[in-house]
Amino acid sequence: MTYNQLWHRLVPLYTEGEAKAIVRRVLEDQFGLSFTEIVSGKVSELSPEQTDFLEEIMVRLSTAEPVQYVLGREMFCGRTFHVDRRVLIPRPETALLCEHIVDALSGEAPAALRLLDIGTGSGCIAITLALELSDVQVHGWDISDSALAVARQNARRLGAQVKWGRHDILDMEGNAQRWDAIVSNPPYICQHEQAQIHRNVLDYEPHSALFVPDDDPLKYYRAIARYAVAHLNGNGILWLEINHAYAGQLTALLLAAGFRQVEMMPDQQGDDRFVKAAL
Repeated sequence: MTYNQLWHRLVPLYTEGEAKAIVRRVLEDQFGLSFTEIVSGKVSELSPEQTDFLEEIMVRLSTAEPVQYVLGREMFCGRTFHVDRRVLIPRPETALLCEHIVDALSGEAPAALRLLDIGTGSGCIAITLALELSDVQVHGWDISDSALAVARQNARRLGAQVKWGRHDILDMEGNAQRWDAIVSNPPYICQHEQAQIHRNVLDYEPHSALFVPDDDPLKYYRAIARYAVAHLNGNGILWLEINHAYAGQLTALLLAAGFRQVEMMPDQQGDDRFVKAAL
């Protein structure tokens, strides 16, 4: 097999640039080849065992399975997180959200600041904040036991102290905990948007963590806002990743819920992607 033969196998699924990037990542991350070695033909010098393993990987990639699931890992905020089909793949947009939170809380957080990540998935947000911030108690909640298993695995491997819990934000009656900050990247893609979603996402990533009903796109934000207003301490902050198409509606929802200040922040493409809401 050559590099050109490998990436051409993915062109029916991806653009040429995407196909090349995926194959380069496999060859670099899994087989330790440099880009120079890849383009100079070192792929053909892999051992028979390595060649067989590479073929297994290519078969999986050829079904549109995300390279992150095939390799079992993804970089997020400078750390390697295990990912598989039980959890969403961490995105660069969410890493930018973490950067905003760290910038806001570093050096200003009171002792024993309590922070909650709702819908933690792989734990990438909770673990990153636990490792980047000092004097913070981080909790990560999810409704999925299988997602929490991945989050616990990542926390153990990365040495992060996070308290995990199985909770459904749509049913929080009786919960009396208090928080200084709450963060969430809940499901926010409407069902009608599925036609625009690539197969590697639609066929493999958990739909329960992606999609919301067309007739209630702010379903989870409404529940999170209601919980946050009741459970944030004075001067508490709510941080959210959002669907930019509903930025105006979400602003109105948060103000009506009791937040006095709502700030929108752009993602890397300039779209309204994050919200900072203050009581």
